Parts: sequence; structure tokens; C-alpha cells
Amino acid sequence: MHKKYIIFSILVLASGYFWYSSTQAQKMQVKYVSEKAEKGNIEASVSGSGNIVVDSLTTVDPTISGTVTDVLVNVGDTVKKGQKLFTILNEDLTASTLQALSSVHNAEINLNQARTNLVNAKKGGSETERDRNILKEKIILAEQNLQVARINYQNALVDSNKRYVTSTSDGTINAINIKNGDDLSRLSRNSANQAPIIIGDLKTLKAEIVVNEADIVNVALGQVAKMTLSAFDTQIFSGKVEKIDALGTITQGVVNYTVTVGFDTIDERFRPGMSVSAHILTEEKEDVIVVPNSALKVKKNKTYIQVLNPTTKLPEDRMIEMGIANNTDTEIVSGINVGDDIITQTIDPNAKTKTGTANGFRIPGLGGRG
Repeated sequence: MHKKYIIFSILVLASGYFWYSSTQAQKMQVKYVSEKAEKGNIEASVSGSGNIVVDSLTTVDPTISGTVTDVLVNVGDTVKKGQKLFTILNEDLTASTLQALSSVHNAEINLNQARTNLVNAKKGGSETERDRNILKEKIILAEQNLQVARINYQNALVDSNKRYVTSTSDGTINAINIKNGDDLSRLSRNSANQAPIIIGDLKTLKAEIVVNEADIVNVALGQVAKMTLSAFDTQIFSGKVEKIDALGTITQGVVNYTVTVGFDTIDERFRPGMSVSAHILTEEKEDVIVVPNSALKVKKNKTYIQVLNPTTKLPEDRMIEMGIANNTDTEIVSGINVGDDIITQTIDPNAKTKTGTANGFRIPGLGGRG
């Protein structure tokens, strides 16, 4: 009776083992995630990021020196052409204006005196024709001196009025590089960005996008760009490529080029300096076979796609010719037909790391220490 119980127990355990093994074998089978190849549209694009800039800038850079005073504007202020921005203290200009005015008064006195001398000479009746001609020449010379003095005075007034610096155009104050008390003669003006005041026309806002050297060859004037701004969540703005810099800049060993994109519509909320991400549409195709990039595989530097055989349900390798591609999809020119069941993911449980004994499942009670 005892032996029969042992034999029965072994049979039960064995049956359980084979059932478990069979179940595990089924669970350990490789599975394939697939989808039907279909025709659709695909776009290829070049990505880059940058900032909003003002395309039309005016610099306010006085030609006279002096001390800055009475700055009347701040960054972001809207100004009109001719509006006063700040004043320059320059005592030399004041002195020059007063001296020019004095010269005008002296020239007027000299002219009046020359005319009086001629009148008195005529009244006396003792002057000769030669004397009268000399007096007339003195009058002509005095008139010329007065004319020169008046011109010099007008020029001095023009220079003096330069102390009152005004806006040269309508726009918005983009930058102010001065403050009250600054000596204009000591300011560094190596570039337009360092001018005392910079005025921009916000109607000319553009996006300057940095594109690397590998992608710039695919960018051309007139291409459509789709842009997002960090300040506007997921809202998409459209535009077109208007300019491509011929010279690149090297940053950490990488050559980048600046691409200027004009907005189709300028949102009044746009501000210079805002961050922009852009996708520049370089190519577009319609009614072509498009597959997800997850279906692409590479072997010996050749790209292929696995297709499920409709009969065996096993994968077959298909060498393919690719067209345009983007971050998610690729055009297939040849090698795949519409309706093919392409594999996008292979799930292989056997590839996962197992825990436990190296030989897998072991029946308790069978075997033991050697």
C-alpha cells in the first residue's frame, strides 16, 4: 500500500511537470506585433531652434560728444519719429553758438557802418569817384561777411540742437546702452548692438533658426516652416524661409547656419528674444507606401523589413528601397506591397533575464544532493 502511494505521487508530480513545461513552452513563444502596409502622405523636414528677432532695426548714435542726461525712455516703450529720447550736455557747443551769434552782430555793425560812411561821403561832396568805389566795395565785403556769419550761426544752431537726441523712426525701444551721467566719448561702439539706443519695428519680427551643416543642404528659400514658441504651449505658427546665411559659425566643433523665417501672421503677443522651435518642410509626397520607423531593421549595412508569411505566420526578410523619411515614418519605394503584414515589434520572452536555477524548473523531491 505504501509503495502504491509513492508511485501514485510520482505520477502526479510528473504529470504536473509536463503540464507546466508545456504551458511554459507556449508562453515562451516569440510574438510579433504587426500592421498592414498602406499608402499615405509623408513629409520630410529639418528641425532647428532659435529666437524671435527684429528684422528692421534703427540705431540712435549721436555724432557729438558730451554727458548723457534726461533719459526719457525705457526698453519696450513705443516711440514716434522726432520724439525726444535724451539730452547731451556739451558746454563747447553752447560757447560755439554764442560766438557765432556774436559774429553775426559784429558783421551787421560793420555793414551798417560801411553804408553810413558811403552816405556821409555823398553828403560832403568832396569824395572822388575812386573814393566812392572803395566805399561801395567795403559795403559788398561787409554784406558777404554778414552772410558767412549767418551761415556759421545756423550751423552752430544745428550742432547745438543735436544735444536733444530724438528718434529717427517709429518703433519700439529694443535696447538702451546708456544711462544718465555717461560720457558718450568713452562708450564702446564696436557694433550696432552697442549703439546708445536701438529702435525696432515689431511689424518686422522674424524667427532666426539655427540648422546644422548636415541638414542645411536640404533647406531652400520659400520652404514652409511650422513653428512652436515656448510661451504659447502647443500652438503652431506657420511661415516661410526668407534667408539662409552663406557663412556658418562653429560651436563646439559643429558648423551651424542661421535660417531666417518670416511669419505668415505676426501675433501681437510676440516679443523679441522668445524661444522658437521650427520644422522646415523640405519634401512632401502623397499616395506612397509609408511604414513606421519601428519596422526598419539593419543587417550588414542593408535595411530590410520583416513581413509575416500569411500561411506560416513566420517572418520573412524583405530588402527594401527607401524614399523620404522623418522622425516617425519612412517611404518605401520598393520591396513592400500594400496589404503586406509588416512586423513593427518582436517580443521574445526568451531574451529576458531569468532568475532561479540555470536548468529552469526542478520537481521538488526528485533528485537531491549528489
